[in-house]
Amino acid sequence: MRYTSLVAAFLSTMTMLAAAPSQAADLKITVTGIASADGQVLVALYNSAETYQKRSFRVASAPAVAGAITIEIKDLPPGDYAYSLFHDANGNGKLDSNVIGIPTEDYAFSNNAMGKFGPPNYEAARFTLPAAGAATSVNLH
Repeated sequence: MRYTSLVAAFLSTMTMLAAAPSQAADLKITVTGIASADGQVLVALYNSAETYQKRSFRVASAPAVAGAITIEIKDLPPGDYAYSLFHDANGNGKLDSNVIGIPTEDYAFSNNAMGKFGPPNYEAARFTLPAAGAATSVNLH
């Protein structure tokens, strides 16, 4: 009898846990300083220093609009993130650069972080996404 009660309590708890909604947060990124409506704005979202600028956790894109746009990335687990984005004006899917590696298309990083000779480090671009979600904004340069 005691064993049956224990099993019933365990199964009841597991059923409630399975039915509980998982926490998912939405991130809204407003991008300003878009020079033209050509191409699209591409976003790469990273969830660790180890994967930053190597392997994105999520990607998003939106058609470019001269001035500003807002891109929303839905259903993210709350936690620490950083993102990089750029205006792919020619639509080739990559950040174009000149012969010495300086980008020729406008770009930005979360927190409007800037690096000295390359992208900023993860800590400079890192922000915390709470369970309630968040809205951020960056300006292209």
